[in-house]
Amino acid sequence: MDKTFQAVLAATGSFFAITVIFAVVYILFKGSQSKSTRSRRARAAAVRNNPIRLNCITVDEIASFDPSLKVSMEEVVKATKNFNKDLVVGDGGFGLVYKAQLSDGLKVAIKKLDPDAFQGFREFQAEMETLGELHHPNLVKILGYCVSGADRILIYEFMERGNLDRWLHDSSSTDLDGYDDTAGCKLPLSWKTRNKVVRGVANGLAYLHGLEKPIIHRDIKASNVLLDREYEAHIADFGLARSIDTSRSHVSTQFAGTMGYMPPEYKDGFTGATVKADVFSFGILMLEIATGRRPNLPSVFDGKEMGLVEWSRKMVANNRQMEMVDSSISREDLDEGSVKRYFEIVGECAHESSRQRPPMKDVIQLLNDLQS
Repeated sequence: MDKTFQAVLAATGSFFAITVIFAVVYILFKGSQSKSTRSRRARAAAVRNNPIRLNCITVDEIASFDPSLKVSMEEVVKATKNFNKDLVVGDGGFGLVYKAQLSDGLKVAIKKLDPDAFQGFREFQAEMETLGELHHPNLVKILGYCVSGADRILIYEFMERGNLDRWLHDSSSTDLDGYDDTAGCKLPLSWKTRNKVVRGVANGLAYLHGLEKPIIHRDIKASNVLLDREYEAHIADFGLARSIDTSRSHVSTQFAGTMGYMPPEYKDGFTGATVKADVFSFGILMLEIATGRRPNLPSVFDGKEMGLVEWSRKMVANNRQMEMVDSSISREDLDEGSVKRYFEIVGECAHESSRQRPPMKDVIQLLNDLQS
């Protein structure tokens, strides 16, 4: 056979073989693409025919921790008059809080969280389910929550007296702020009532810290303490709260808390969430409650401005505890020995060294001894 003819025949055979291989590959690819397309279409049909669920949360559906709470997203919008600013009774830092009355007459506080308050639905759901299981008379009760698109809604029990901050620092007329106060103005809290509030916050924190998996609040301050009709304290706003293993602190990449209440170790760059950080913040809150002074504003000692903690230490060192008490409190209600012991407890809780701060269960005993 002619060599040229053999070469042509070999080339033709090779071309035919390659063509067959490409044809098979093309058919397989098209089949796979068609199957993938059919799968996507099937999933899309399922989405159209069924409610969208994100981590077991149904959009536009309330998740309730209270069996008696039967409410829809539509009713939440109606109760807040489409989140009307006139119904705003507070700003918890992570969203606005609205006073609302549901169709069954129940008064509730509805918080609409900022979109960035939680990173995702999974985190939000986990946090809310954890907090929804907490039951203590000194914690604000979460009745339920709702996820609708990018919106996250929390439903709380309503506290008639509002937050502690307004009772310590705002004596103006409050007839139109949505809370139940003495007509025209808020009377100064008595020393007895202030001690009651302190013990309530201590009990709430001790409960959180004493859980099998302790919860650290990380933002204890006057505006996060709500008062009911009987001036019983309820810790609120768990936007920064973190659960931790008992063997270690929660490691965070950013600071948490409010200026004036944060422990001194934060100044050194330590950002771990520990129960002792909460104890320090509680000590500052005790100081604020007794003195009526804001922790983030300077105080003056012998003509020199300084922070509230430094001021308090100098006042105590100079045996001037009675002068430290809020001037609006009647001196007839004060026992000098009890006042001095109160500020001693403040000093222990707000100690510079976290190791020297007592656990909250011990603080409760100290406060109980103070009461007797």
